[in-house]
This record gives sequence, structure tokens and C-alpha cells, in this order.
Amino acid sequence: MKRKNIFSLLAAVTLVISSCTKILDLEPAQSISNDVALNSDESVKQVLIGAYDAFSSQALYGGNVFRNSVLYAGEGEVVWLGTYVGPKEIFLRDMLVTNDDAYSLWVDAYFCINICNNVLAALPVVNEADRNRIEGEAKFLRACVYFELTRYFGQQYEEGTSNTQPAVPLITKATETLADNATVARNTVEECYAQIISDLTEAESLLPEDNDVYANSGAAAAILSRVYLQKYDYANARDAADRVISSGNYNLMANDSDVFAQDENTNEDIFAIQNSPQDGTNSINTFFSTAKYGGRGDIQIEQSFYDLFDPADTRRVWYYKLSSKWRCGKFNNQNGNLAVVRLAEMYLARAECNERLGTSVGATPAD
Repeated sequence: MKRKNIFSLLAAVTLVISSCTKILDLEPAQSISNDVALNSDESVKQVLIGAYDAFSSQALYGGNVFRNSVLYAGEGEVVWLGTYVGPKEIFLRDMLVTNDDAYSLWVDAYFCINICNNVLAALPVVNEADRNRIEGEAKFLRACVYFELTRYFGQQYEEGTSNTQPAVPLITKATETLADNATVARNTVEECYAQIISDLTEAESLLPEDNDVYANSGAAAAILSRVYLQKYDYANARDAADRVISSGNYNLMANDSDVFAQDENTNEDIFAIQNSPQDGTNSINTFFSTAKYGGRGDIQIEQSFYDLFDPADTRRVWYYKLSSKWRCGKFNNQNGNLAVVRLAEMYLARAECNERLGTSVGATPAD
């Protein structure tokens, strides 16, 4: 809208308001009560869309959770070249309590969780035909966020122990006032994993197989496999991955060049963050890609990592040299979708679990 049209609209609104004889009783402009925001089927569904928007924020699945995992675990594989202090501290594994990236992850995660909690509290007003789907989507999003929080802020899950080490506060009821949930304590790693698995298990049973670009039953099973694998529960991780593969709803892409940096979901994507020039964040493009593709080039690939690929390995197509530095080209699309989980991971998870258990569910590990 051009500026003159905006001014015309404001003038019209001012005229209408000034001509009213009754004082308007408006909610505060910066917030509205739950009674208003969640009082109908349509409004609850709109709030759920807001949960997806929070889920895809830069600090979460808009890119930083992927970037942070590479920086934190990629020793000898990548080098941080950027000037931002937060990511540099993560890369050096020497973080101050004032780290902005850790702060943003925490705040944005609980913001998303609280939206999900509000949606779940308002399920009675949702049309019965859609209620299971809405509940499933909210629980899927909440579980994914708690999984990242637990892994980033809690201690590693330890096989064969009670896992009483502290993780993060589990908040499953909506926070409506400053006093709500203000003094919650950290739950244990075991308690957090139990909540995550409960949410994902319910989500898988509640969600349809096809749900457009939103979470579906396959996405819930895929993340469930990832969670079980993190717990060393190989049987359940294997079976969840096999359910996704056996559904026949997804297919591996024939060419590596067709997997990443796509404007639309591929047949291999089980769940992906949607981006477009009008909406969305792709911060992994910002940090991995160079200026030619809308990025900053903050992350360089080590020669030693590139040398791990056999010359005949088609995955080498994703790496290229620029000014004598190796770069990753997986994210050279500023508005490309970001895959949260893909079918390829399910094959790898099932194969690893079959190998560890000496089983061949779905296929042998070698197959």
C-alpha cells in the first residue's frame, strides 16, 4: 500500500471514531485476553498458526538449532569465521551466561511452548472433526521444542541410569499472567524425555497421514525415532523409523542436488520449515552461504572434512571453493525450505538399530 493510501485510511478511521458517541471498550493494543483470542474454532486455529511461526523463528527451527549443532559438534570439520560473539562462543565451547544466542533459544522456545499450551487448553471450542488434528499438531510442536531444550540445556541422557540430572522446566499449562509458572524448577532429563515421548506418541495417533505442510503422523513418528535413538532405546527407534518408511508416503530423491535448497518440500521431506520471500527465516543460509546467495559466509568447511568424501561420492556436489575456502552449498537459497527431518534419516536410524540389535526389521543393515 502506498503512503498516500495509508494516510487516507487513517483519516477515514479517525473520522469514524470521532463520529461515535459511545466510548469504545478496547482490549490493550499490545495484548488481548485468552477469552478473546481463544473463544472460537477459527481463533484457536489461527493461534496454532502462530505456534508454527514461533517454531520457525531464527533461534529455533528457522536455522539456529541446526547451526548450533554444527558449531558445537563439528570439531575438525568447520571453522567459525564470523564476527558475532554468540556463535563464536558456541564454536569455542566457552560460553558466558550473557550469550545472546542461548538466551534467544530459551525465550523463543518457551514462547512457542506457551502458545501450544494455550491451544491445548482451548480444545473444547474447536470443531470436533478437527480437534484431534489440532491437539496432535500442538503436542508435536511442543515435543520438538522440549527435545531441543533438553539437549541444549540438560546433561546428556545416560544409558542404564535413572537420569536424575537436571534438564529444563516442564510447563504444560498455559501461562496467562506474570505470576503463572514464575517459580518453576528444572525437571530431570528422564522426566523431560518422558513428556516428549508422551506428546509425540499421542501426536502420531491423533494426526492424519496427509496434513499439507503441517505436522502429520509421519513427522511425529520420525521425531519419535530420533528421540528414542538419543535414549539408546534401539527397538523403539527402529520400529518408529520403520513405520515412516513402510507408510510409502515418502521417497528418497534420486539426485543429491534435488534434496536441499528447494522452494517446495521434496518427496524426501517428512517435515520442513516453509520459507518464502514474503515470510520465513533461513538463518542457516545466512551463516553457511556467501554473499552471492544472500549469506555472510561465517562458516568455513575444513579441508579434512571434505577429504572424507570418496571422489566418487555424489555428496561432494554440495561443497565448493570460494577464495580458497571450502563452502557448503546445501543452503544456497535464501528462501529455501529447511528440512527438520527427512526419509534418509529414517533409513539410517533403522539400519543402525537393526545392526545393534542383530535384527532385520524392514531390511538388513547392509541393505
